Amino acid sequence: MKKQLSTISLIRYVVAYVFIASGLMKLFGPDMSSMFSQIGIPYPLNSMYILAIIELICAALILLHKYVKKAVAVLLAIMVISIVLTKIPLLHEGIFVFAFNARLDIVMVVLLYILYKTYPGRTFS
Repeated sequence: MKKQLSTISLIRYVVAYVFIASGLMKLFGPDMSSMFSQIGIPYPLNSMYILAIIELICAALILLHKYVKKAVAVLLAIMVISIVLTKIPLLHEGIFVFAFNARLDIVMVVLLYILYKTYPGRTFS
C-alpha cells in the first residue's frame, strides 16, 4: 500500500531543506561574514554563527515534526528581520529590483505562515 505525502509534509520538508542549506552555508561558505559586516550587524562573525545554529536547530525540529510551531515562529522572525535589513533597502533601486531579489524570502515567509497556521497551540508557553 502506497503512503501519500501530504502537502503540509512537503512544505515542512522544503522549508527544512532551505534553512539547513542556509545554515550550512553560513557555517562553511566562503566569506559569508562580509555580508553581515556590510549591513552593519554587530559582531558579524559571531552573529552569523549563532544565526546558522538557530536555523539548523529550527530546520531539524521542523523536519523531525517536533515543536514545529515554535521553530516556525523563530524562523519567521529571522525572515522578517532579513527582509528589513537586506531587501527593503533595495526599494530605492525600484520595485522590480526589490521584487526579484526578495522572491525567495517572500515565498519562505508564506510557507512559514502556512506551517504556523496549520499547527495548533500557543507559540510559547
